[in-house]
Amino acid sequence: MDDAFAALHRAERHVAKAATGDSHPGMRHLPAGDYHMGSERFYPEEAPVRKARVSGFWIDETPVTNAGFAEFVAATGYVTLAELAPDPRDFPGMPADMARPGSLVFEKTAGPVDLANPANWWHYRFGADWRHPRGADSLIADMADHPVVHVSYQDGAAFADWAGKALPTEVEWEYAARGGLHRAEFAWGDELAPDGAMLANYWQGLFPFANQLIDGFEGTSPVRTFPANGYGLYDMIGNVWEWTADWYAAPSARPPLRKGKSGSCCELPVNQYRGRERDSYDPACPEMLMGRKVLKGGSHLCAPNYCQRYRPAARHPQAIDTSTSHIGFRCVIRDEV
Repeated sequence: MDDAFAALHRAERHVAKAATGDSHPGMRHLPAGDYHMGSERFYPEEAPVRKARVSGFWIDETPVTNAGFAEFVAATGYVTLAELAPDPRDFPGMPADMARPGSLVFEKTAGPVDLANPANWWHYRFGADWRHPRGADSLIADMADHPVVHVSYQDGAAFADWAGKALPTEVEWEYAARGGLHRAEFAWGDELAPDGAMLANYWQGLFPFANQLIDGFEGTSPVRTFPANGYGLYDMIGNVWEWTADWYAAPSARPPLRKGKSGSCCELPVNQYRGRERDSYDPACPEMLMGRKVLKGGSHLCAPNYCQRYRPAARHPQAIDTSTSHIGFRCVIRDEV
């Protein structure tokens, strides 16, 4: 199946390149520019709104798909982190019988639960990996065009390196997600569902037990199902969270903002501050010094009553050794300067 997916993806890339004459098929070029990053209407880690500067770069039109990842695996023999047994030394107190390959899988609850405890809906399932998104008995035979999931940070970085690309920085990712809109809360404007239209794959209803499926999807959806943003990019919001290259830092760990020429706040240029690994450690788990990277975009599990992070400004920390059924990635190629 991996070889069939790989062949399909190669054919799609050939067609895209022939149709556009583009040296980077399946990508869009974004010119250098400034934009206002962050939001002050939702979560504190997104504030304050500040001006950010971005150099020009190319970015994938969609998250990397199962077909695209299969091509990588077929060419390299790469084994993802979820396919390897975890090292008990990295997880103090972990029962010995848990040291088996697997990944975190979302399971809808039977009714309302404590939303402060993600263990109510996240379960480590043996045998879950990118080929088996729901567990050992599940397959992706009909999901070639869905975003690949159960990929850790190192898995995404390995793919990017093989493809001659990189994972985007947080500033690059948010710039791309905004699609050229000035200070809009969503990638399409300031209203989540204008005139009732579903413009991304997210959870409608009460999370984690009552999904109304207005958008038509319980889990991931094929890429390009929902409209592209102003830059021609798909699924920047919802469907799957996406890894970025930046270490997560709470606002308190950031350097002071400086004033721009107009007197407004302007954060340091992206290449001068990218966060530090030691600032990314989870303060709730001081015994586990595992770095956390910034995720962007939200997923099909974000809902109005929980995790309203289906927005460009939203950000979330994720341990680099963790994979789940709702995290994927896309890549960039930066302009030479």
